[in-house]
Amino acid sequence: MTRVSIVTLASICLAASASPAADPPRVVRENIEWLDVWVPGNGVKDQPRVLLIGDSITRAYYKTVEEKLKGKAIVCRLATSKSLGDPGLLDEVKLVLGQATFDVVHFNNGMHGWGYTEEEYAKAIPELLATLRKNAPNAKLVWASTTPVRVSGKIEQVDPKTDRVKARNQAAAEVMGKEKIPVNDLFSLVADKPDLFSQDGVHMNAKGSAALGEQVASEVLKLLVASK
Repeated sequence: MTRVSIVTLASICLAASASPAADPPRVVRENIEWLDVWVPGNGVKDQPRVLLIGDSITRAYYKTVEEKLKGKAIVCRLATSKSLGDPGLLDEVKLVLGQATFDVVHFNNGMHGWGYTEEEYAKAIPELLATLRKNAPNAKLVWASTTPVRVSGKIEQVDPKTDRVKARNQAAAEVMGKEKIPVNDLFSLVADKPDLFSQDGVHMNAKGSAALGEQVASEVLKLLVASK
């Protein structure tokens, strides 16, 4: 190696060492974080598998989806308090996708992580899609919009936080449109129906959860039929 080459290599190494390290992602966590995973029917080999990704609202309508698709598909769930923007969400998604091969993944995220800005939320959507496609390459994807928020104890009134929900839904819809991923509009389904909400203004009551579950099952079934 010539002297010039040695000097050049040394200069490159010095420049690299002087470059500032990338800032770690900003992680926002709630006081209590939780994760609920349900993967039934592992002995069933003759039915397609569906994974519902979401939060406690998803967990509440899961039973309806499972009942509506009984005999047609095995329905699994990943419900979590993690938000887009939190790398922990991607870890959880990878963990569950590694448990089985899924034919359809119906996913939503938007009711948690209020410490993230809508810009941070939007920026994290492509990484979630990349994680889904890498770990479930043959699955059909469908995004579900986040449901509105009503005032706790006064559910006839819409909570101002719904404006943030709308912004997040719009950001997600734009990405899904570009990626040609269908959107299941759960927001519109319950937006003008306060009677479907529980008194906390966030979760649905039994009637509301059933309504969401029926629409989710319908959208999932369309994809299952189309894939035959």
